[in-house]
Amino acid sequence: MKVSIQGIKGSFHHMVAANYFSSFELNECSTFDKLVKSIIDKDSEYGVMAIENSIAGSILPNYALIDKYNLSITGEYSLSIDHNLMCLPGQGIEDIEEVHSHPMALLQCTKFFTAYPQIKLIESEDTALFAKKIRENKINGVAAIASKEAADIYDLEILYYSIQTIKNNITRFVIVEKNKQNILDFNKAALKFILDHKRGSLASMLNMMSDCNLNLTKIQSLPVIKTPGKYAFFVDITFDSIKNYQKAIKIIELMAQEFKILGEYKDQKL
Repeated sequence: MKVSIQGIKGSFHHMVAANYFSSFELNECSTFDKLVKSIIDKDSEYGVMAIENSIAGSILPNYALIDKYNLSITGEYSLSIDHNLMCLPGQGIEDIEEVHSHPMALLQCTKFFTAYPQIKLIESEDTALFAKKIRENKINGVAAIASKEAADIYDLEILYYSIQTIKNNITRFVIVEKNKQNILDFNKAALKFILDHKRGSLASMLNMMSDCNLNLTKIQSLPVIKTPGKYAFFVDITFDSIKNYQKAIKIIELMAQEFKILGEYKDQKL
C-alpha cells in the first residue's frame, strides 16, 4: 500500500506511518494540501495527518481539509514528540550560529535557546527536511531540530536530546482515506454538525449525547464560510455500546441543520 505524509523520511509523520502500518510505500508531500490531493487522485490509499498537539492545540486547517474533500478518518495514533538538536559530527554548541526547523518545533524549544542568544532561529517547512539539507550540503555551523530517527537517517550527531520546553508533548495524528470503510469493531467517531443559530441549541445537543452515554473527548468549532455568526462543530466521541451510538446518530440527524460522520474507528488506548 502507499501512504502519503506531510514531510520526508525522518519526520514525525513518517514515524507515525512506520508505527501504524506494518508495510507500506512512502509518498512524501511538502504540504497537507498536496497530501490530500494525492489521496483524492488515488496516488495513495492512506494519508497521515497531524490533527492536534497537547501544547499548541488543534490544527484547524486540517479539520477543514478533511471536511472539504470528504475524507474518512479510519484510525488515529498519538506520538510523544521529542525535539533534538543535531548537526554534522565534530561540532559543539559553541560552533552553531543558526538553527533551522519547522515553526512549531522552534516555538516549542524557545526556552532552551535563551541560554544561547548568539544562535539565530530560522523557520523551515519541515523538521527532517533541514536535517537532510545539512547532510547533503555538508553545512557546518548550522543545526536542525528534528527526531532521533532523522539524525540516524541523515547521519547527524545529536548535541542535545529532548530540548522542548514541555516534556509531555503529544501530537495526535489521524489516518485518512478517500472511501469510508465498513468497520464493525469501533468505539470512537468523529462528527461534524451545524445547528440553528439560537440560544441553547448546542447545550441541547451535548445533553442528548450525555443521555445516550456518549463520552465527548473533543469539541472544536469553525466558522461557516459566508454565514457570519454560524459555526460548524467538530466533535470526537467514544462509547461502549454501538446501539447507544446509533440511537444518538438518528437524533443528531433530526436536531442538526447539517450533519456528517467524518470517521468511525477504534480508539487508541494510551
